[in-house]
Amino acid sequence: MRRRHGGHLPPAAGPHRGRPRRRAARPGLAARPAEGPGRRPRAGRPRRPPRRAEAPVTRTALVIGGGLAGTTAALDLADRGWRVTLAETRPRLGGLAFSFRRASAVGDLTVDNGQHVYLRCCTAYRGFLERIGGSGLAPIQRRLDVPVLDADTGRAGRLTRTALPVPLHLSAALARYPHLDSGQRLRAARAAWALRSLDPADPALDARSFGDWLHEQGQDPRTAAALWDLVGVATLNARADDVSLALAAKVFRTGLLTTPGGADIGLPAVPLGEIHGTLAGRALADAGVTTLLRARARRVTRPAEGTGGWTTTLERGGDPVELTTDAVVLAVPQGQTHALLPPGALEEPERLLRLVDSPILNVHVVYDRPVLRRPFLAALGSPVQWVFDRTPHSGLADLPGAGDSQYVALSQSAANGEIDLPAADLRRRYLPELERLLPAARAAGVRDFFVTRERTATFAPAPGTARLRPGTTTRAPGLYLAGAWTDTGWPATMEGAVRSGHAAARAAAGAPARTPARTPIAQREEHP
Repeated sequence: MRRRHGGHLPPAAGPHRGRPRRRAARPGLAARPAEGPGRRPRAGRPRRPPRRAEAPVTRTALVIGGGLAGTTAALDLADRGWRVTLAETRPRLGGLAFSFRRASAVGDLTVDNGQHVYLRCCTAYRGFLERIGGSGLAPIQRRLDVPVLDADTGRAGRLTRTALPVPLHLSAALARYPHLDSGQRLRAARAAWALRSLDPADPALDARSFGDWLHEQGQDPRTAAALWDLVGVATLNARADDVSLALAAKVFRTGLLTTPGGADIGLPAVPLGEIHGTLAGRALADAGVTTLLRARARRVTRPAEGTGGWTTTLERGGDPVELTTDAVVLAVPQGQTHALLPPGALEEPERLLRLVDSPILNVHVVYDRPVLRRPFLAALGSPVQWVFDRTPHSGLADLPGAGDSQYVALSQSAANGEIDLPAADLRRRYLPELERLLPAARAAGVRDFFVTRERTATFAPAPGTARLRPGTTTRAPGLYLAGAWTDTGWPATMEGAVRSGHAAARAAAGAPARTPARTPIAQREEHP
């Protein structure tokens, strides 16, 4: 011991060898092997060398696809300490939820490709908004309130809720709903109660159509149109007869029949591109993710046997770029995923091609005066489904000469019969319908009319779809799938896309560590 150390130790024992009255205090210094109390090591047993702190091995991943699924997976992996590159074919992030600038007769407008909303029960998407700093840009209603207007009668009603427990939270609204008679309302309440007992995870439900089940529950065509399809078409992108009962049960039970506020509607208060493009890109950069735009994945292959990892060939600016990473997440639509899958990655890869696409049509009209007094409304007795006021988000009010102009957008789901119609035909179809629904439109002038089309907006949620949707993991270690079309248990929604990204990141993080990539990932390129 060094000088003056050990002053806290008890004094040395004197010559008296009697039993001490109490046990001596244990020294506060660490004892070497064979010193102090305890057993002596066995003879000949080697001393274990002190463990050295090992530098953490950084694992690498390439995420292919910059939509909600890919962005979520990239952020999750980066938050877990991975070195991540995200490659997106388009010049922007956001997938199918994006904005663009359009030169119109009024001036340059910011246009969303389609109207996207979410519900309070969409907890994963709400978490995504919080992660990228966008929660305040997509506020949720304090309580569910949907104006419903019948074009045939001109009668207006509302779908609202109270703070009462489920299912009483909807009872007052259903009792006053003017678009159904008393008998229809009673039978609808009974069907809702029966719906609560269904398990969306039951494979037998996926084999049946929601329309057949509604018919068994005594729901006539008017009730289906005025209640079930009013909600179902917008969330499932298909009518009841064409929807898997399992997916319908998931939507209605989660949104309307689990918690009182589950169906409260959240609406973006800014263009979609500002949320899913600008804010998401900033969050990726802050997390250290390298974002490569205009980078198309051409091939995903396994390197030489025993080296581990995956080599992906990207095409960027006409030049091939190869990246070798420990893991690859394919977060692109099912058709592109099928083209990129290496042999043997899925047991039946052709199933992906049997997931049929379902389109969404959006009709955009700029009037020379206000015609819609609410943020949105749903329509009955008309080909029009939902109408939204897009004026605040488009920048229209700030344009010189815009005056009192109003920009409204129609969101038309399950639009298979109209998706390819010329804009002139759609104009002749929808402008008179808007005049039937909105009396102020009859005297208003149309300053601009245009159409946006998403032919591959979602997969069709038909009966039997569940067995076509693959899980997150593949038969090839280190290769993962993400996208709203994977087996999330949800229909093709923003919520399902985000959940799939979380699932892919969890699966990758739970896999054994592999040999570090031999080829360094490209230098960081921040998304503008």
